[in-house]
Amino acid sequence: MDSLSQLNRRRFLKGSAAFAIAGLSNATPGRSAAKEGNLARYEFCTFTKAIQHLSYEENAMAMADIGFDGIESAVRPKGQVEPERVTEDLPRLVDALKAKGLVLSVMTSGLNEVSSEQRTEEVLRIAAKLGIKRYRMNYYRYDLAKPIRPQIDEFRPRLKDLVALSREVGIKPIYQNHSGKNYFGGPIWDLASVLDDYSPEEIGVAFDIGHATVEGARDWPLNFARIREYLDTVYLKEPTWRNNELSFGPLGEGVVDKNFYKILTQSGFRGTVSVHVEYLGHSGETPTETILAAMAKDFATARTLLA
Repeated sequence: MDSLSQLNRRRFLKGSAAFAIAGLSNATPGRSAAKEGNLARYEFCTFTKAIQHLSYEENAMAMADIGFDGIESAVRPKGQVEPERVTEDLPRLVDALKAKGLVLSVMTSGLNEVSSEQRTEEVLRIAAKLGIKRYRMNYYRYDLAKPIRPQIDEFRPRLKDLVALSREVGIKPIYQNHSGKNYFGGPIWDLASVLDDYSPEEIGVAFDIGHATVEGARDWPLNFARIREYLDTVYLKEPTWRNNELSFGPLGEGVVDKNFYKILTQSGFRGTVSVHVEYLGHSGETPTETILAAMAKDFATARTLLA
């Protein structure tokens, strides 16, 4: 790309972010204003899967303009950073974020065991050296054709080795609850029973209220209470049902119980809150300005609900 094209692209991205922000009545006026009152306890980020086609510098600029404190970035196959490029590209991403006063809040990985195939040790050592505090694990999945309880015991040694390595290098694994017929951790209680083997300092949970709502529309408070001790990060996304079909959409416009935000605030949680706009598809599927507008809108909604 020539220098003129790069300049025009930067102007477009900055204009897109500014337009997205200015067009909202509850707009994000910057990180300083976003940290007033109760909001000061949170580090706000967003999952950048939908805009990972942008350069690291463009990504950082857009997120800073919206007002986030950091990003959640995919460091996995087909991610913002490919595992085989982690030595070269992860420092570049972190430097681009630092230049805009941002951090890599959550590294979303493809790691769920210690293996050369996943490049586990290389990825974790480099991430820890760069000051990244946490990484989201890849999921364990059940084989529904086999008994379930023995499979949980098969996950345990894989997790034990991963936690040990993470502790050694100085980075914390977190596991996200996900809805679906074969996800370990979807019901919460199976995940909680395994986490009881560890302290909350060794491993944490990325509690996803969207997926928790899908799995248990009314019992999410019970599930949240069971996992609260291990709460490290909160994921905000909004499910809804139309014609008995599940979909996800803008924050605050679906079926998530608004009491969640009250309970979260009253719990005293202080930490990372990640806003997810994956309902707009994968990188390159939706116009960049549409994605940035959605991020700004959902971020403004999140701040209102948590204030």
